[in-house]
Amino acid sequence: MSTTPAPAEDLIVLGKIFSVHGVRGEVKVYSFTDPLDNVLDYRRWTLKRDNEVKQVEVISGRVHGKVLVAKLKGLDDRDVARTYAGFEICVPRSELPELSDDEFYWYQLEGLNVINQDGQLLGRVDHLLETGANDVMVVKPCAGSLDDRERLLPYTEQCVQSVDLDAGEMRVDWDADF
Repeated sequence: MSTTPAPAEDLIVLGKIFSVHGVRGEVKVYSFTDPLDNVLDYRRWTLKRDNEVKQVEVISGRVHGKVLVAKLKGLDDRDVARTYAGFEICVPRSELPELSDDEFYWYQLEGLNVINQDGQLLGRVDHLLETGANDVMVVKPCAGSLDDRERLLPYTEQCVQSVDLDAGEMRVDWDADF
């Protein structure tokens, strides 16, 4: 495995360090993966915060309630670990597992034009939210969109009819008046 960091545009954010745990330099992590502990499958993390970038190696980790606790190589002091709060946890896009044809990573959906069954451009997927019941797409207006409304659309089989990454669009069953 290369120790050279991947270019910034090839990095995918999988979580964020937000606090410390205990006195031995462990850090608390919000994981954006499903399941929660999948971020621990990656033993090398690129940490990014503003213009600061660090390469770290994960020694161990465990689920602790709704967050993870991770031990990073060489990080043994609580006060030093506290300085890691706010860093995003990134891995190279090339290290993500392959998905089946009908599965997508959130980063692949972001930026897609959203077109309803009537051929109307509703906007562009800005980001997604996890709500518990189902994921929700935040669709913001863009050049050529029907109006200037932001819409929240469920990312479900009933709503999403098709996704064409090459064309940069998603077809949805969604009334423009919603």
